[in-house]
Amino acid sequence: MADLKAGDKAPQFTLPRDGGGSVSLAEQSGKKVVLYFYPKDNTEGCTIEAIDFTRLLPEFEAAGAVVIGMSPDSVKKHDNFCKKHGLGIILASDESTETLASYGVWVEKSMYGKKYLGVERTTVLIGADGVILKVWPKVKVAGHAEEVLEAVKSLQ
Repeated sequence: MADLKAGDKAPQFTLPRDGGGSVSLAEQSGKKVVLYFYPKDNTEGCTIEAIDFTRLLPEFEAAGAVVIGMSPDSVKKHDNFCKKHGLGIILASDESTETLASYGVWVEKSMYGKKYLGVERTTVLIGADGVILKVWPKVKVAGHAEEVLEAVKSLQ
């Protein structure tokens, strides 16, 4: 498991995305990237987070940042999630969980005494040069998108 921190080079990825095609970190070169990891489409916290990032997307773009959400859900689930909630952010599908693991967010979790592997809600801000600028581990959804936006704006 990776324990990524500010100053580390962000792991590269190319993954299928909502709407078809793929998204890669390399193609975002020259832009700041807000890469947020979330457990599952259409669950309460994940829906609120996606809607918040979509609502603030024009401000992220004005600050020179792209927003990418990533979960182990399929592209089909991402497409349904986007359509249902009018999402405008990029959603990457990591069904193999390899990229999630490379970022250290595919972890053992526990619910009702049962252990399972899942995504630890985390956001990583990556600079235009591909170096991690900030990591928000174990994210609490309320106000998070606004906090990330403030961090992005402070870099201008």
